[in-house]
Amino acid sequence: MVGTRRVGIGRGRRSWAYQDTPHLWQSLLTASIPAVGLMGRLQVTGNVPAQLRGRSLLLAANHIGVFDAIVLMAACRRIGIAPRFMLAGGLLDAPVLGPVLRATGHLRVDRKDSMSAIEQFAIAAKQLRESDVPLLVYPEGRISHDPGLWPERGKTGAARLALSAGVPVVPISQWGAHEAVYWGTETVSGVADVVPLLRSGITSPFRRPTFKVHFGEPIDLGDLDPAKPGSGRKAHERIMRAITQNLIPLRADEPVRPRFHDPTRPTDSVSPWKPDFAR
Repeated sequence: MVGTRRVGIGRGRRSWAYQDTPHLWQSLLTASIPAVGLMGRLQVTGNVPAQLRGRSLLLAANHIGVFDAIVLMAACRRIGIAPRFMLAGGLLDAPVLGPVLRATGHLRVDRKDSMSAIEQFAIAAKQLRESDVPLLVYPEGRISHDPGLWPERGKTGAARLALSAGVPVVPISQWGAHEAVYWGTETVSGVADVVPLLRSGITSPFRRPTFKVHFGEPIDLGDLDPAKPGSGRKAHERIMRAITQNLIPLRADEPVRPRFHDPTRPTDSVSPWKPDFAR
């Protein structure tokens, strides 16, 4: 259940690993606080237990908008952790953004790479196992297309990664970041594709949406054998149900659909995790 305690700026206990974070990534995490403050109001509840800091850890968050990664950065900075993100190779190879992301130590995943999926998974599991910082992933793989913006079915990759690496999982539930910037389009092919994002982003400081982020209790996967068929699916279900359960109180006044209407976001899928009252 989501607690009511909020974490204030600067009060969160920094993890040991935060001190060894690349300076560029520290600067970007720090800059995310005023960036989010400009766009709206940030509320953070929950935390990452002290015993899980300074070690490998998987953070699994729901994906609700193009601005929510910045919100998650600010929330993590507020509680004093410096996670890396699991990013698609296309982002890491982008002309301007790519070098910055590569320099800050994010984990790469290439769906179209010549390397087999099994090889990529083995490398990712090894990197996670040997890391001393959290890895933040979106189990859904994309921004939710559910009309109510409840978590999509997602894929088992993040859960199988946690099982294979033998690391704890902390679910993160968030709400409100979808109000900052429109979804836009899958690919940007010209200025026209960026205009909706710019228009919505410009009005966000005046609308002042509230960005709510909750760090849930660690999920127990200790009874699951990574070598046993079906364990990945069971772990994934636990993760997604925890994210959804903690999301319910964050959006208590929007139980079925979000009040904020984004005309650009697709609504062509149905969440299997949404509570009965939202169906």
